[in-house]
Amino acid sequence: MKIIIAGAGEVGFHLAQLFSYESHEITLVDIDEERLEYANKHLDIKISVGDATLPSILKEADIAHTDMLIAVTSNQSINISVCVFAKQMGAGRTVARVSNQELLDSEDVIDMKALGIDEMISPEALAANEVKMLLNQSAFTDTFKFDDGALTMMGLTLRSKAPFVGNTVQEAADIFPGLHFVPIALQRYGTQLTIIPRGDTEFKRGDRVYFITDTEGVEELYKLTGAVKRSIKKVMILGGSNIGRTLAKDLSNDNFSVKLIEKNHKKAIDLANILPETLVINADGRNVEILKEENIGKMDAFVSVTEDSETNIISCLVANSKGVRKTIALVENMDYFHLSHTIGIHSLVNKKLLAANSIFRYLRKGEVVAMTKLNNMNAELLEFVVKAGSKATNSRIVDIDFPRTAVVGGVIRDGKGIIALGDFKIREGDRVVVCTLPKSIKSVENLFC
Repeated sequence: MKIIIAGAGEVGFHLAQLFSYESHEITLVDIDEERLEYANKHLDIKISVGDATLPSILKEADIAHTDMLIAVTSNQSINISVCVFAKQMGAGRTVARVSNQELLDSEDVIDMKALGIDEMISPEALAANEVKMLLNQSAFTDTFKFDDGALTMMGLTLRSKAPFVGNTVQEAADIFPGLHFVPIALQRYGTQLTIIPRGDTEFKRGDRVYFITDTEGVEELYKLTGAVKRSIKKVMILGGSNIGRTLAKDLSNDNFSVKLIEKNHKKAIDLANILPETLVINADGRNVEILKEENIGKMDAFVSVTEDSETNIISCLVANSKGVRKTIALVENMDYFHLSHTIGIHSLVNKKLLAANSIFRYLRKGEVVAMTKLNNMNAELLEFVVKAGSKATNSRIVDIDFPRTAVVGGVIRDGKGIIALGDFKIREGDRVVVCTLPKSIKSVENLFC
């Protein structure tokens, strides 16, 4: 498949990296020669220096024969223009990165597809939704819902009191039969090695484990992993960015008690006017004394979403030291994304990674309808719609030639989530959730094509 990516920032680079693994023909376009040179040295792609809004640059990149154009520069106006021009010049599918929530909400007023934009992705909206999910499942560090919660992915660190610590996956299944969840990925404490659990994989204290659960399994998961379920009602947000504003509005509407700290006076005034249910405080949240004055120790959760990753990390560490139960930091630098559990922050959110993963699913084969990358792990979670005639159709899971580095987490049939074991027979139209290491993605896709 031929793909043009406009914008060689972190989102564009990450997308180009993911797509290059799939052997697609990638052209990365940007006006920044230094960024392109870095990408050219590290990835097997083509590069084009220039302004992607210029027809001559698009023509040079062979836009007329391009299957997908993805515009992910930091400027939403440029992204929209690139998509509009590219579609008129013969591009197949177009995807634009936008930052303004109003654009996403205006699709019933403005026909974006008629303009030439097939899909709009907002990293800020995706990040706000991610934070809300993390707050709703307070004991877990990562969550992802499939089909509005028919199946849910949850990640956490096993405590010593978890009943199945010291047992293998098979032993745990024998001791606790009829459970409504299944482990799909595991990382040993102090290592960066991702393991796809098999029957003989042993659970150990400190393991970071991801599970897939149906609607009945959430409470079981709390009980059997030693996780503590706490109600979160008081939330302090640091930073009046688009994410902070969206999050404060949504949480206030859901009856959370929300404090939003913003150091810019004018922005704080504006936020107070548009967020009547939120207590907006004009102060520098980097000041520990200010946080103490605002009773940070009495908050159930602290979310730092300023534009500075270091500020977000440090302020979350301060909140953690004051006994806040849940801390979530927005990080821009993907290199920081592997630090959360080693330095004491409960969850990190990277909006660029969320955006890249959201866009990436459009390029998957086999009718992939959802995907996410597991935080801190070298594994991906994919949801396939089973096609008639695929190798998996009408086959029991145990009889399907799955790679050892991939596992079925669950199946959604007629809107109901099912924890599917080896004897389960997959049918046409089922939605199958699979966890896999990157090296096995192609093999897994071929089973559902």
